[in-house]
Amino acid sequence: MERIATLVTDGQEKAVPIHAVSGDTRDSALAELDEQARRFVEAQNFKAEAGRHVLVPDANGDIGSVLFGLGAAGAPERTPMIYGRLATALPPATYRLAGGVDDPALAALAFALGGYRFERYRKPKEAAALLAMTEPEFAAVARIRDGVFRARDLINTPANDLAPSDLAAAAEALATEHGAEIDVIDGEALVRDFPMVHAVGAASDRAPCLVDLKWGASSDPKVTLIGKGIVFDTGGLDIKPAANMALMKKDMGGAASALGLAAMIMDAGLKLRLRVLIPAAENAISGRAFRPGDVLKSRKGLTVEIGNTDAEGRLLLADALALADEEAPDLIVTMATLTGAARVALGPELAAFFCDDSDFAAKLEGAAAETYDPVWRLPLWKPYDALLASKVADLNHISSGPFAGAITAALFLRRFVSAASTFAHFDIYGWSPKGRPAAPEGGEPQAIRALFRCLSELLA
Repeated sequence: MERIATLVTDGQEKAVPIHAVSGDTRDSALAELDEQARRFVEAQNFKAEAGRHVLVPDANGDIGSVLFGLGAAGAPERTPMIYGRLATALPPATYRLAGGVDDPALAALAFALGGYRFERYRKPKEAAALLAMTEPEFAAVARIRDGVFRARDLINTPANDLAPSDLAAAAEALATEHGAEIDVIDGEALVRDFPMVHAVGAASDRAPCLVDLKWGASSDPKVTLIGKGIVFDTGGLDIKPAANMALMKKDMGGAASALGLAAMIMDAGLKLRLRVLIPAAENAISGRAFRPGDVLKSRKGLTVEIGNTDAEGRLLLADALALADEEAPDLIVTMATLTGAARVALGPELAAFFCDDSDFAAKLEGAAAETYDPVWRLPLWKPYDALLASKVADLNHISSGPFAGAITAALFLRRFVSAASTFAHFDIYGWSPKGRPAAPEGGEPQAIRALFRCLSELLA
């Protein structure tokens, strides 16, 4: 996809400098300008408010520099991600980050992320603002940008153009780029080994599938990423209201996030044995749809009573988790747009995660703070496990009560992991509803920048 703003590795000498200015540095910044420029800025009533900028002309009337407001010290919006506002606000030119920027790499990434535009179905715009960087800086920032953009593109693609087979094709393209192995099992071939994946997708005329991508040396630490790939969720026979169905193209946001993170890992050449599992299906309605009250057999052998067909994502993940757990990896990460309960608790900007390995959780939280990719740990509260009891099967896949929906969903998934050293589950929203400086409205992978930093530091 074309982008409005991008990064370049040349033109730094002629690039327009961007100076970051806060409320307490505004006067000193203005003092460094010549009198004519200073009077111009003062006439604009520039107070260095967060996100506001002013173009400062040079002696020829061209853009000589940019003053960019950071706001007051301690203001919640005063983070490196605020530089994302510049991507679409600046006129066509090449710029560079200059004075006052606390974290140039993160600011440059925010600039790049803020310039995203999904243009598959409309006329592309030419890039306006270009940010000049050195080659080493560019490689590190572009890697993360490209992984995020890959995920955004997939989430933003409507379901009529993104079947389970298209998700598989996206994984195959990624595997080709990085020399990874890939296997795709689809349709009736799923019945024996992945019966719950098959059941969830049986009602659709677009066959479900299980993508299994492998990369790296088998002797390296084993990390498996699993992403929920529901390309559209009607709710099944427990059909969603129309308002709740409007954004269900994003229900494969976990799969998109896993593929975006995998792209970062492989591009960086991290020393690990990566496996990516994408169980993909469309939760549709037909005479073949699975029903409330059905009992499904899982790959692990556990029987699962269906309490609500609109809680289908955890069924896909459970079969994939059982497969992942069979090789006892060092780390399994699941990513899914799984529960409304997580959104009620934390809102759309903060991803919930569950992990009973406190050491890994602490490292992940530190990485999230460093990257401004926020997560919040919720407990795998074992007493709530009893809420998954069933009178006719080994367990139900939903809680018997109205409370703690995100926790009980995570506890259901935990039932399918026994051999892995560490299990972490991320319940994400996968969408930016209003748009933020570095996250335009639309599809948004969550926690993948934090996970990439965490894995990079663990393997350093």
